[in-house]
Amino acid sequence: MRSLAGTSMAITETNTSSVLHKVQLILEAFGPEDEHLSLTELSRRSGVAKASVHRLAQELLCWGLLERRGTDYWLGVRLFEIGQRVPRQRILRDAARPYMEDLYQATNETIHLAMLDGREVLYLEKVSGHSQVTKPSRVAGRMPLHCTATGKVLLAFGPQSLVDEVIACPLERVTPHTVAAPGLLLQELVRARSTGHAVEHEQTRLGYLSVAIPLAGATGALMGALSITAPIYRADEAKYAGLLNMVGRRISRTISTFRPS
Repeated sequence: MRSLAGTSMAITETNTSSVLHKVQLILEAFGPEDEHLSLTELSRRSGVAKASVHRLAQELLCWGLLERRGTDYWLGVRLFEIGQRVPRQRILRDAARPYMEDLYQATNETIHLAMLDGREVLYLEKVSGHSQVTKPSRVAGRMPLHCTATGKVLLAFGPQSLVDEVIACPLERVTPHTVAAPGLLLQELVRARSTGHAVEHEQTRLGYLSVAIPLAGATGALMGALSITAPIYRADEAKYAGLLNMVGRRISRTISTFRPS
């Protein structure tokens, strides 16, 4: 396989950004539930001409960013390898993972680690049993900030400009219980800042409750969020908040001295 760093496209300086934008559109054509897509579907979703998709796909195949099985294309393992090199994501995940396992052992419920990406929650890690929450959460999955416990805590302890940006847009209803009114969302954020944790009742999945806390780095900057998700009939908000805060302090100390392997 050719090296990505050493491979050059036959393009001029004037159209580099255009070609790179097409590559971005092709890769982002894959949705969270898509394992593979046909050439026709890649062209339709990306808006890039079929001939251009075919040509660029050959380069992406050589780089390992795409794989081909039969007539369909799959995202390549090289994307996963490159993703592991993202420093903040890797440091946060590696520092938090042992404590997430401890939380799972203490609660037998689903534990999520997430970070902010644009106006969405990006899930970095998940610890759960085989029969526990499978949707909508998954590693590398995304959810809106306004309806998840992790998202609410990232909003509550993040910059005011982000809050302003979120409430300026329509708030999608994921379930009938999703808070879709800006005023109600702002009240939830005030409550989260007061208690140190955010709570979400059936706003992303009926029958489930989530509690989340913010995770800070060595300088006190917000790095991510940690949550516990459980069926409402057996959930214990106070217990989860206490466990999360205890573990959160330990994770923050670990991050401050963490040296990735």
